[in-house]
Amino acid sequence: MYLCVIIFPLLSFLANALLGRFLGAYSQCLGSAASIFLSFIFSLFLFFEVVFSDSSCHVFLLQWFSAELFCAKWSFFFDSVAVIMLIVVCAISSFVHLYSIEYMKTDPHQGRFMSYLSLFTFFMLLLVCADNFILLFLGWEGIGLSSFLLIGFWGNRVRAGQSAIKAMLINRVGDLCLLVGVCAIFLTFKSLDYAVAFALTPCAIIDQFSFLYMGSVGRLTLITLFFLMGVLGKSAQLGLHTWLPDAMEGPTPVSALIHAATLVTAGVFLLVRCSYLFEYASISLCFVTLAGSATAFFSSTVGLIQNDIKRVIAYSTASQVGYMVFACGLSNYSLSVFHLANHAFFKAVLFLGAGSVIHGLSDEQDLRKMGGLIKAFPITNLVIFLGSIALAGLPFLTGFYSKDVILEIAFSSYNALALLSFSLGCLAASFTAFYSGRLFFLTFLNSPNSYLKYSQKAHEPKLLMLVPLIFLCALSVIVGYNFKEMFVGLGSPFFQSATFVFTKSANLEAEFLSAAVKNFPFLLTLLGLIFSYTIIYCSSTRKKDFLTSILKLKLSTATLALYRFLSKKWHFDQLINEFVAHGVMTFGHKISFRVIDKGFIEKYSVLGSSQTFVTLSERATTIQSGFLSNYLLMLLLPVLLLTLLLYSCTLLISFMKCSFLLLNYFLSASRSA
Repeated sequence: MYLCVIIFPLLSFLANALLGRFLGAYSQCLGSAASIFLSFIFSLFLFFEVVFSDSSCHVFLLQWFSAELFCAKWSFFFDSVAVIMLIVVCAISSFVHLYSIEYMKTDPHQGRFMSYLSLFTFFMLLLVCADNFILLFLGWEGIGLSSFLLIGFWGNRVRAGQSAIKAMLINRVGDLCLLVGVCAIFLTFKSLDYAVAFALTPCAIIDQFSFLYMGSVGRLTLITLFFLMGVLGKSAQLGLHTWLPDAMEGPTPVSALIHAATLVTAGVFLLVRCSYLFEYASISLCFVTLAGSATAFFSSTVGLIQNDIKRVIAYSTASQVGYMVFACGLSNYSLSVFHLANHAFFKAVLFLGAGSVIHGLSDEQDLRKMGGLIKAFPITNLVIFLGSIALAGLPFLTGFYSKDVILEIAFSSYNALALLSFSLGCLAASFTAFYSGRLFFLTFLNSPNSYLKYSQKAHEPKLLMLVPLIFLCALSVIVGYNFKEMFVGLGSPFFQSATFVFTKSANLEAEFLSAAVKNFPFLLTLLGLIFSYTIIYCSSTRKKDFLTSILKLKLSTATLALYRFLSKKWHFDQLINEFVAHGVMTFGHKISFRVIDKGFIEKYSVLGSSQTFVTLSERATTIQSGFLSNYLLMLLLPVLLLTLLLYSCTLLISFMKCSFLLLNYFLSASRSA
C-alpha cells in the first residue's frame, strides 16, 4: 500500500507514453485522473495509519549502487510530514487532472500533457517519501525537468519556450548549490541517509571546512547555506525568483499544480525535513528568516500593479511561500507545513478559477479587459471570492489560521530580525488583501471593459471543470479551522520526531499575546480590502471629483516613479540581465567559443590534429609518382646527404686541428721571446 501511492503516477506516465496512441486521448485522460485519485485514496489510509496509529514506516525496495562507503538505496520513509505532503500533492494533482480533461479537450496533444502531469506528480512524491538525499535530489531534478516540459508545452509559442528555458537555467543555480550541500553531507557524515545524518548532527557542531580560501567555516553552517540556495531557486525566493511569473506561459492547470502543491513547495519541504541540521546552524536560520520575509514583502508590492490575472496570483504564491520560509527561520516548522497545506487549497482554487474565466472569455487574461462577469460566471465568481479572501487571511478561512499565527510568532520572538520580519509580513498582508480584492473587483464587479463578442460568449465551464473548483473551495474554507489544533495546537504530538526544535526555540508566548497585537494583522488586511474596493468602485461610478483627485495622484512625480519602480519589479530583471546574463554571454562568445572552441580546440585538439595528418598524408602521396628516376633519386638522396654530412664533418675537424696548431705555435713563440 505504501509503494502504491508512488507507483500509480509512474504507471500512468508509462502507459500514456508507451501506449497512448492505442489508448486514445480520452482513455489516457481518464486513466491518468483515476491513477492519481487512487494515490490520493491510499494516502488517506497512510495518514490514518501513520498519524492516528502512531506508526511511521520505513520501506526498503532495493539497492541502487554502492562504492565503498557510498551506498544509494531505493528506500522510502513515511512519517507525519511525508503523509501530509502526500495528501496535499495527491489531492491537488487529482483535481488538476480532472480539470484538465475538459480544459485541454481541444488540444491535439492532450494525452502527452496528461502524461507530463503524471510524471510531475511521481517525481514530487519521490522527493517527499525519500529517506536519503540521493532520492531527494533525484525527485528534485525530476520536478525541474517536468516543469520545463509543462511550461514549454505549447512549443509553437516563442514566449513559452523562452519561459521554460529561463525556469530551467535559474533552477540550475539552486540545484548546483543543493548538490554541493549533498556532497558536503557525505563528507561530513559518510552517509546520505536521513537517519544517519540527523543522528550525527550534534557531533558535527565544532567541525569546520576550509572553503574557497576564506578560512574555516562551520560544516553545518556551510551545508545549510547551500541548502538555502537550493530553496531560493526552487521556491522562487528573492534573488532567484524571476522565473516564477514567466512560468505562467504554460497551460493554467500547470500553473495550479506548480504553485499549489509541487515545485515551489519543494524548497519548504527541504527546510522542514532538514530541521535537525538547521537548528544547529543559527546563522543559517537568520538568513532563512530574512530571505522569507523579504520575499513576502517584495512579491506583494509587485503584485499590486500587475494586470495579468495569472501573474497577480503568481506573485501571491511567491509572497505566501515567503511566509512559509520565514516561519521555518523562526523554528516553527509545523506552522510552515500547516500554511503550506492551507495555501495549496486556496491557491489551486484561484488558479483553476482564473482558468475558467480565461477559458470562458476566449483566452483573455488582462484584468483591464474584463469586468461585469458576475452574471456570466455565477459559480466561478463565488469560488474566486472565497479563494481571494482566504488568501487575504480573513477570519474563519484557511489563510487566517496559519498566516496570522506566523506573524504572532515573529512578534513574540522579541529580537530585531523577528520584529523586522513581523513588520514586513504585516505590510505584505495588507498588500495581499489589496491585490486580492482588486483581482476580484476588476474581474467581476467593475464595469464591462471586454470586447462585446467576448462578453456575450462568456460562460461557465462544464461540470468536469466545476467539480474540482467546488471541492477545492470547500477544502479552502474548512481545512484551517478543523486541523489547526492538530498542526499548531500547544503541545500537539502530531509531528513527533519528524521535525526537531530546541526547547529554547519553542515560542510559547505567542499563545498569550494581547488582543491588540493579535488583531493588528487583521486590521491591516481589512484596510487593504477597503482601500481596494473604494478605489475601484469610485472609479467605476465615474465620480468626477474622485476621478480628478485620482488622476492628479497618478500623474504626480512620486507616484510615477513608484509605479515605474514596481512595474520593473524593483529592477531585479535588469540587474540580473546586465551583471549576470550579459557577462555570461560575453564570456561564452569571446572566450569559450572564439578562443577555446574555435581557437585552441580546433587548432590543436581533435580537428587540428586530424587536419595535420590529412596534410602530411597528402604530401606523402606526391612521392608515389611511378617514375624510376624519381625512385632512384629517393634512394640516392640519403646517401648523398650522408656523404655531404661526413665530408663537412671532416673539413670541420681539419679546420679545428689547424687552428689548434697555429694557436700552439703562437703561444710557444711568445714564451721564447
